[in-house]
Amino acid sequence: MIFGIRAVIEAVEAGKDIDKILIKKDLQGELVQELFASVKGQNIVVQRVPIEKINRITRKNHQGVVAFISAVTYQKLENIIPSLYEEGKIPFIVVLDGVTDVRNFGAIARTCECAGADAIVIPERNSVSVNADAIKTSAGALHHIPVCREYSVFEAIRFLQNSGLRIVAATEKASCNYTSIDYCGPVAIVMGAEDTGVSADVLKICDHRAALPLMGTISSLNVSVAAGIMMYEVVRQRMGTRE
Repeated sequence: MIFGIRAVIEAVEAGKDIDKILIKKDLQGELVQELFASVKGQNIVVQRVPIEKINRITRKNHQGVVAFISAVTYQKLENIIPSLYEEGKIPFIVVLDGVTDVRNFGAIARTCECAGADAIVIPERNSVSVNADAIKTSAGALHHIPVCREYSVFEAIRFLQNSGLRIVAATEKASCNYTSIDYCGPVAIVMGAEDTGVSADVLKICDHRAALPLMGTISSLNVSVAAGIMMYEVVRQRMGTRE
């Protein structure tokens, strides 16, 4: 964590991997404008928050500004996909549309690494980020699998489609069983938020909607469990093509 306006500006300009910056809601002045100018065009989340929130984080002389250093370096999806094709790999991407629970994120990342997924995609806002708790829950997997934090899940999926990937959204609203889809080619699996699932605008553009059968009275699975089932269907099918 870094606090103080000048200290945060210097960290940004030094190229530190900053996950998020919190700025007091009504804070103004030349240094604040300089801070906004320094983060312009960079993949850094900036939030205006009440002073009480910053005071709960630190009581030191923060001057109304606190920044959090990212635990990993976020990757660019536009760099990952071409590299995979150049290496002769069949891309396998997991997209998290609004997952906010750090334990779910860590568990999904651990399964991603074990199942051989090539990258995880998360949005800049309304999403978890890679912090110490996530890394611990992932059993260190987040040090080994690229995480791409994109401005928009919608645009990220459009990019993946244009790059030749089939997009499969996991949703209980689907009539198609998840095992009936072919995952052997380039594919991205989309998992939704814990409470609302995959967002409606994202569902509309996905190539397939897949459902996991539910035999009990509860209407949905935990997202990390559902993600694990989906990922290992990819593994099962791809292993079958090598037999």
